Amino acid sequence: QLQLVESGGGLVQPGGSLRLSCAGSGFTLDYYPIAWFRQVPGKEREGVACISANDSSTYYSNSMKGRFTISRDSAKNTVDLLMNSLKPEDTAVYYCAASTAFRLCIATTQMPFEYAYWGQGTQVTVSS
Repeated sequence: QLQLVESGGGLVQPGGSLRLSCAGSGFTLDYYPIAWFRQVPGKEREGVACISANDSSTYYSNSMKGRFTISRDSAKNTVDLLMNSLKPEDTAVYYCAASTAFRLCIATTQMPFEYAYWGQGTQVTVSS
């Protein structure tokens, strides 16, 4: 059974940092493009960052560029999201997802329907 489990969420002050981790079980994450999405109540799920399957190239949504970094840890079978300079508007439930529909992350692959496997989400709250 293929599963994704997120961890690392919590409460952080504005300007602070958090590292989220997405752990895979039942499959090797290196072979799949993995993305992070986030969602706040009443809004659509939003793409945050994606790391490709073939060369681990990355794609970031414009508002996250320069602040967030997505990376793989093959030994641990995880994909991490390092979030710096956090803002109150980054408050959301963060989800990781794996796709079987493509290998390279580009702008047009950042839609939730492109992803077959999802974790349960982890809450990130940015507040003083």
